[in-house]
Amino acid sequence: MAKKILAVDDSKTMRDMVSFTLKGAGYEVIEAHDGKMALERLAGIKVDLVITDVNMPNMDGITLCKHLRADPVHRVTPILVLTTEGDASKKNEGRAAGATGWIVKPFEPDKLVQVVQKVCP
Repeated sequence: MAKKILAVDDSKTMRDMVSFTLKGAGYEVIEAHDGKMALERLAGIKVDLVITDVNMPNMDGITLCKHLRADPVHRVTPILVLTTEGDASKKNEGRAAGATGWIVKPFEPDKLVQVVQKVCP
């Protein structure tokens, strides 16, 4: 049974790239364009991994991390932040919110798959 991954990014191009890469590696991918939609998509389902951007309208990735960590269903679900933000203060903010890992855009498809396999075996 394929592992289920939620990809959250306000850029359709980025969602398409993440989705294409992960589907090609055998994962099932659910997409959302912001944190608010991500929470709606997660209602009643459990995913094996969340990959989220930081800067998005309606609800950013850091706030999404906090919501997921407060939810008993997704309290321990791995969360990877995929963003152009590379500075240490943002990474620390992400870690404090419960992010498992940080990947800076643009990503290499092989590297993304390797990281996903590591946090979601």
